[in-house]
Amino acid sequence: MTTEQRKPFLLDFEKPLAELEAQIQQVREKSAEMGVDLSEQIHQLEARAAQLRQEIFSKLTASQKLQLARHPRRPSTLDYIQAISDEWMELHGDRRGTDDSAIVGGVARLEGQPVVMIGHQKGRDTKDNVVRNFGMASPGGYRKAIRLMDHADRFGMPILTFIDTPAAWAGLEAEQYGQGEAIAYNLREMFRLQVPIICTVIGEGGSGGALGIGVGDRLLMFEHAVYSVAPPEACAAILWRDAQKSPYAAEALKITAPDLQSLGIIDQILPEPLGGAHASPLKATEILKAALIQNLQELNQCSAQKRREMRYQKFRHIGIFTEVSA
Repeated sequence: MTTEQRKPFLLDFEKPLAELEAQIQQVREKSAEMGVDLSEQIHQLEARAAQLRQEIFSKLTASQKLQLARHPRRPSTLDYIQAISDEWMELHGDRRGTDDSAIVGGVARLEGQPVVMIGHQKGRDTKDNVVRNFGMASPGGYRKAIRLMDHADRFGMPILTFIDTPAAWAGLEAEQYGQGEAIAYNLREMFRLQVPIICTVIGEGGSGGALGIGVGDRLLMFEHAVYSVAPPEACAAILWRDAQKSPYAAEALKITAPDLQSLGIIDQILPEPLGGAHASPLKATEILKAALIQNLQELNQCSAQKRREMRYQKFRHIGIFTEVSA
């Protein structure tokens, strides 16, 4: 493990808590060096730290949750897949000449049941992020995803997708190879699939890049994940011509899990360990696995025709509005 990997990454609102935890560690070291019992002082500081942690993470703004969703130590698609599956075999390529590393997928077993798992994959460091294109998929990535979904549908395997991308790749080459068409094709094709589909927003769900693997029977979302029509920075640049106003845009976009659940966009909020998923990845994995198993059991009891109709109605009712006569 390199020094860079060991170095903690702190968000601005986490710094007061980190300072208090550093103070606790100093008191422990002083107690050991001097042979003095400072357990009472340590206990009081730990109580203060626990209270501060609760206060911080129970009152996060939309902008702060966005920072958590983008945390470089937040568990990724491959982290979750390898932790929740009994077996896992990654499959590659879109059969059209490309293999986009920003989207990973393959066959696995979840509690003994064969499934296909697909998701966006960000990198852990700069070099890895360049390879993964920061989780922004190209047209080939979405074509790889739908190829694997067709494979799952052919063999009757449920599909589990994990959403974690700032947006689809918006480069000139992506447009030349049909980015819009690739995403639109996935949206259409996912509605026809016969097998259960469960989508989970594990980090950042941005724009059409998220929707390209986001049509399902159930849409789950981690407590501190975000899901939006556009990144707040892009929204602020469009509305106010100032990306620095992204905190205002984050609030206006209603990108948090509670907002989206109240709007009927998502079906279930998955609670995160106190401090976020990166603070206790194993606990976050347990929560995700239990939710996937429960939802999969419920969906397996429905016929394919009923699932398709429910899937259609779910998305058909998103965005209902009322016209008022002048």
